[in-house]
Amino acid sequence: MGNFAVFDLTESGEKIGRKLFALLTRTQQKELERFISESKNSESDSVLSPCYPAFYGQYSIPRQSDQPMTEIQEGDLYFCLEQHLVTVRGQMIPLTVKEFEIFALLIQNPKRVFTYEMLLDLVWHENYTYYSRKAINNHVSNLRKKIRIAPDLPDYVKSVYGVGYKFDI
Repeated sequence: MGNFAVFDLTESGEKIGRKLFALLTRTQQKELERFISESKNSESDSVLSPCYPAFYGQYSIPRQSDQPMTEIQEGDLYFCLEQHLVTVRGQMIPLTVKEFEIFALLIQNPKRVFTYEMLLDLVWHENYTYYSRKAINNHVSNLRKKIRIAPDLPDYVKSVYGVGYKFDI
C-alpha cells in the first residue's frame, strides 16, 4: 500500500498512534518518548487525556536555551519553522499560511513523497473528498514561483507524477 499511513477511525487508538508516530522525524519521536516517560512519572495518569484540565487552553513557550529552533539551510535556501521564515539568497519570501505549511512539511521530510491525500490531511486537516488536487497544485505552483527567485536556482519542490510532491535538490 505504499509508505504512508492510512487512518481508519475504527482502528484502536494504539494502531492510529503507531501510524502517527511513524510520520514523525527521529528527533520528534525522541521528544515524544521523553514527554510520555516524564508524564508517567508525574502524579496524574491522565496527562495524555485531551480533557486533562492542566493542558486545556494553555500554551507553553519553550525557553530558547532548552529548545533550539528548527532551521534548515540548503544552499541559498534558509528555512526556520518557529520564525515562519523562508529566505532565498537572503531575500525574505512571503508565503501564505498554506504555502508555508506545505513547504514546512516537505522540507522537514526531504525526499519523502507526500500524496495529495496526505497533504490534505496533514495541512488542511480535512477529508480529501471536499477538496480537489487542483487546490494543492495551485498552492504548490505559487510556492514554487515564490522560492525560485532566479533561473539558476534548483526546483526545491518536485512533482511525483500522479502521486504528489517532495522536497529534493
